[in-house]
Amino acid sequence: MNNDTLQFELVDQKDSDYWMKMVKCQDACPVHTNACGYVTAIAEGRDLDAYKIARATNPFASICGRVCGAPCEANCRRGSLDTPITIRALKRFVNEQYGPETGDFTFYKEGCNAKMLPPEKSEGERIAVVGAGVAGLTVAHDLIQLGYKVTVFEAYSEPGGMLTAGVPIYRLPRELVRAEIDAILSMGVELKCNMRLGRDFTIASLRKEGYKAIFIGIGLQKGRKIPLEGADLPQVFDGLDFLRSYNEGKPMEIGKRIVVIGGGNVAYDVARSAVRPTKIPMGDARSDMERNETVAYDVARTALRMSGDKEVHVVCLEKRHEMPADVIEIDEGEEEGIKLHDGRGPRMILNEEGYVTGLRTVKCTSVFDENGKFSPKFDEAQVEDIKADTIFFAIGQTSDLSFLSPEDGVETENGLIKIDPETYQTTAPDIFACGDVAHGARLFIHAIASAQIAARSMHDYLRKTRTDVVVRKRWLPADYTMVDGWDQFKRTLPPALDSEIRASSNDIVEINYSDTEARKQAARCLRCNVNTVFDTSICIACNGCVDVCPENLIKLVGLNQVRSDNYLMQIASDSLGIAEDDLKGYTDEELMEAGGLMLKDESTCIRCAMCASRCPTHAIQMKRFEFYRECVTIPAPNPKIKYGSESIV
Repeated sequence: MNNDTLQFELVDQKDSDYWMKMVKCQDACPVHTNACGYVTAIAEGRDLDAYKIARATNPFASICGRVCGAPCEANCRRGSLDTPITIRALKRFVNEQYGPETGDFTFYKEGCNAKMLPPEKSEGERIAVVGAGVAGLTVAHDLIQLGYKVTVFEAYSEPGGMLTAGVPIYRLPRELVRAEIDAILSMGVELKCNMRLGRDFTIASLRKEGYKAIFIGIGLQKGRKIPLEGADLPQVFDGLDFLRSYNEGKPMEIGKRIVVIGGGNVAYDVARSAVRPTKIPMGDARSDMERNETVAYDVARTALRMSGDKEVHVVCLEKRHEMPADVIEIDEGEEEGIKLHDGRGPRMILNEEGYVTGLRTVKCTSVFDENGKFSPKFDEAQVEDIKADTIFFAIGQTSDLSFLSPEDGVETENGLIKIDPETYQTTAPDIFACGDVAHGARLFIHAIASAQIAARSMHDYLRKTRTDVVVRKRWLPADYTMVDGWDQFKRTLPPALDSEIRASSNDIVEINYSDTEARKQAARCLRCNVNTVFDTSICIACNGCVDVCPENLIKLVGLNQVRSDNYLMQIASDSLGIAEDDLKGYTDEELMEAGGLMLKDESTCIRCAMCASRCPTHAIQMKRFEFYRECVTIPAPNPKIKYGSESIV
């Protein structure tokens, strides 16, 4: 029988948890993108297949190929062997070939995984989405495909939310952002910009206009400040306000000595934007691979003359190894001349006659208490003053919920919109919310994942149905070949512009992989969906697999060696048909005679298949575990959805 004709089996997800969690990159991804699948496709030269896999569960695959926090990489099992696969950068490699940034939306539309949408279509009800960030646009992306009429309201002149307001232009080309948003709009979504909730319309007016359900995804619009003396001086700014104006090409007037307070990625976004020139035209952000080197250096020299002796400092409570900012942000910031003052707490903003002259800091001895709770402690005797004429706060974000009125029926909690944690329905049955305004600041990919759930919940609310996500799986013979030397290949990040050019221009910092390097980096993947499956009934305990394993992952042990391990003793009890309590009463000699266990540590298995090749009885086989999720609809009300005044049984 051809493998493609083998049917997937519907299973209880718990029954397959072990094998799904084996593919750690996919398990860690909030939208369960099959990173192992698209990385393998790149290694094999199947780039279009790779794009379709990357796009399948993610309406912002191209953007995530540039700026995703990449929890898949943090959990990549290759990291247990040496270093993780460069999953995010490999996604960018195929996006640039087939994604919306090419100007053609064909593959984007074809690539959507319809199995993750409820099978039942709508009756064309009108839906209002407030906020054109990743959460709101994801909801629009899903609901428009179900036949709803979706209108997105955006407070600013351009959609994108934090994609355009918060991510620096040297990281994310604005042409790419608009292309991916245009791909969603091309499905039939209506976008209305310069429409602010509470100013230009209200919840009540949306209901009056006939919108049957409303989604709120307005994010966290304001930056936090701490109550320092001098914080109200005119040269003290909110870092988010600076990023928004800078990214719009309308940078604030700032001085030459800048201090950014904060130790996260936003703080480094502010600092690295501040170090760049403010008067050079941004140009085409996609030209970084095409620009002539001589011209680039001419631009750099011009910029340096214009920027003068600008100094940018970052001050944060954490020590460098504790900082929440990505290591690459800290390293590249240092290369660009940013000076880090880690382990320092701000005490007051110094001034003369109302003009900022510096920031006084004290040593931070610890940030968290013994329970891991934020509780910084300081040594007030160790003082350092940093000269400055401009101060930025980048220590977190807060919401602005002033648009809500009691008549809306939407309750708040801890400064966020209160939601049901499973359905994302608010206390008003027809209103749903997720993303930062409901969960607090998180990664873009988390906002996308929660928005997909919110869209399904809105559909259930309007259809009076219940949508469940089920898992289907199958086992196949593992027909695969690893590239020679794959286990010795080293992780190599995509090339970046020289620091001199980076600090003096707004060109995109990261350059895409070449074909050759992309294939090599993708070939490092350990193919975690391929598994060594043991048939103990025909194992003769010859130890051949133990001897041949290059990673020393397999060992044969007598039961006497694992008597203290309740889990393994339970397995032995089930296999031998001996009650566990009776088995534990055996002497070591009796346990050794009763049998043994073949143990395999999966953490660094490299899928070399040498154990399967060596086994004389074929008790070890290499098999591929394939699975996917899909939505199924039960034609009955979702018990977790509130339906207002209606009585639903």
